[in-house]
Amino acid sequence: MSKAKYKISNWKQYNQALINRGSITFWVDDAAIQTWHCKEHHGKRGRGFTFTDGAIETALMVKGIFKLPLRALQGFLDSIFGLMDVPLK
Repeated sequence: MSKAKYKISNWKQYNQALINRGSITFWVDDAAIQTWHCKEHHGKRGRGFTFTDGAIETALMVKGIFKLPLRALQGFLDSIFGLMDVPLK
């Protein structure tokens, strides 16, 4: 017998399900919340940075510790901020 193959027809729902796999409760310091978004422009042409270097480093450390792919990391961090009622993404 061959393995059953399923064709994905709703990619938006599939991608959201992959993001939702990384849901857990976590504690974040108030100082980290205040410095999550970049408040100053880098001084060059183009759009300024959205997140600070500390925010990106924190996300990548969490990714490395829990061995998460990027979509699961996004769901993980979104669930943390959602449970804490912190308006961060």
